[in-house]
Amino acid sequence: MSEPRDDRQDDLFRASLEAIINLRHPLVRLAAEINWDFLAKRFSSVCRIGPGQPPLPTRLVAGLFILKHMHNLSDEALCDRWVENPYFQHFCGEAVFQHQLPFDRSSLTRWRQRLGEEQIAALLQESLSVAHRTGAIESKDLERVVVDTTVQEKAIAHPTDARLTHRAIEKLVDLAKLKGVKLRQSYLRLAKRAAIMVGRYTHAHQFKRARRELKFLRTRLGRVIRDIRHKIEGDPALEERFGPLLDLALRVRHQEQRQRGPKVYSLHAPEVECIGKGKARAPYEFGCKVSIITPVTAPKGGQFVLHAKALHGNPYDGHTLGPVIADLEILTGVAVSRIHGDKGYRGHNYPDRFKVWISGQARRVTQVIRREMRRRAAVEPVIGHLKDDHRMRRNHLKGREGDRINAVLAAAGYNFSLLLRWFRRLLRALLLILARALLAPRFA
Repeated sequence: MSEPRDDRQDDLFRASLEAIINLRHPLVRLAAEINWDFLAKRFSSVCRIGPGQPPLPTRLVAGLFILKHMHNLSDEALCDRWVENPYFQHFCGEAVFQHQLPFDRSSLTRWRQRLGEEQIAALLQESLSVAHRTGAIESKDLERVVVDTTVQEKAIAHPTDARLTHRAIEKLVDLAKLKGVKLRQSYLRLAKRAAIMVGRYTHAHQFKRARRELKFLRTRLGRVIRDIRHKIEGDPALEERFGPLLDLALRVRHQEQRQRGPKVYSLHAPEVECIGKGKARAPYEFGCKVSIITPVTAPKGGQFVLHAKALHGNPYDGHTLGPVIADLEILTGVAVSRIHGDKGYRGHNYPDRFKVWISGQARRVTQVIRREMRRRAAVEPVIGHLKDDHRMRRNHLKGREGDRINAVLAAAGYNFSLLLRWFRRLLRALLLILARALLAPRFA
C-alpha cells in the first residue's frame, strides 16, 4: 500500500463548497481550528510506501470518524448524510459538492482495524488541543480530575445456558453443511423445541423440568461435537476451520452457573465479560469496563472527557488508577495534582496516595477539597451522554480492539460536540456585541 495523499481540487464547472455554505457555521469554524496535519501524520504512520492504490485522504477518514460519533450515526447512516450534507463534505476536506460517495462503507471498518486504539487516540488528543486553543478549557482544568468507571455493553442478546447451547448446535450444523461434512443427525428441530421449553418451564417456576430440558440440550450438543470431530479427523484444513468454534462449543457444554473463572456469554463475541455494578435496575451488564476521566472544575466550554480507556478482565477499580493516570499525563502533557474517585477506588495502586481523595473521606479535608468532592458527581451525566448520544451504550465493533476503539471514539465525539456548542456561544456573543455597537449611536 502506498502513502495516503489528498489530490482533491476545485472543479471549473461547479461552484466550490465555500461559495454555497455559511462560513460562520460552527462546523466550518471547527474544521478551521482542527490541526489536520497532526492527524494526517498520526494516521499515515500505519501506511507503508509501496505499490498499490493510495488509501483515502486522512482528513476524510478522520472527519468521518468525528462526524459519526459526534452525531451518533451508524456507518450506513453516516454515508447517507454525507452525500446530502455540504457541511459534512466541507468538514472532510471536499472542495466541491459530491453527488456520490468517493469511498465505500466498508472503508471505515478497514481504517478502524488498520489504525487501532493508539492512533485513533489522536482524535481525543486533538479535541483537547482545540478546546485549549479556543479557550474552552484551561491548563488548570487538567490538573484536578475525577475518575470513574462504567460498563460499555456489547451488542449481544441476554445470555442463558439454553440459548447458548442451542446457538452452538446451530452454528456447528451450519458450518458442517457449508464445508460438506455429513452428520448422522443435526438435532436442529429437537434442540429448538428444548430451548423453548426451558424458557417456558423457568417462567412457570418448574425448575426440575427446565433442568431436564437443558440436560437434553447439552447431551445433543456433545453428540454433535463428537460427530464432527470424528468426521474431520485427519484433515488439517477442516480441523483448523472447525477448531475455534468447537472449542467455544465445548466450553458452553461444560460451563456451570456458579463456576469461577471466565465464561462464554456469546459465541460471536467470546471476549464479553459479566460485570456487576450494584445497580438495582441492571444487576449484571455484559461487555467491558471503561475508565472515564473528566475535570473536577467547571471549564468554560463544558465538562470535557480527558481520557477514556476500555479495561478488559473486569479489574478492580482501584487497581486501574495508576496506569490510567499515567496515560492521561502522557496524553495531555500536564501533571495531575489531585484525583477524586468514588469508594470503589479504596485500596488503589496510585503511588502518591496523598493526591487521591475518596468520597466520604474526612481526614485532611479542607474547604476547597470538600467543594471539589461535591463536584465529583459531575462525571455521571458525562457518562450518560457518552452512552446515549455518542455510541457507548451498545458497542457493535468486533473483538477487544473494537471495545477499545469505540470507547476512544465516543469520548472524542463527545468533546467535539461540546466544541460545536462552544463555537455557537462565541458566535452569539460576537453578534450581540456587534448589534449593541450598531444600536448605541442611535440612543446616544
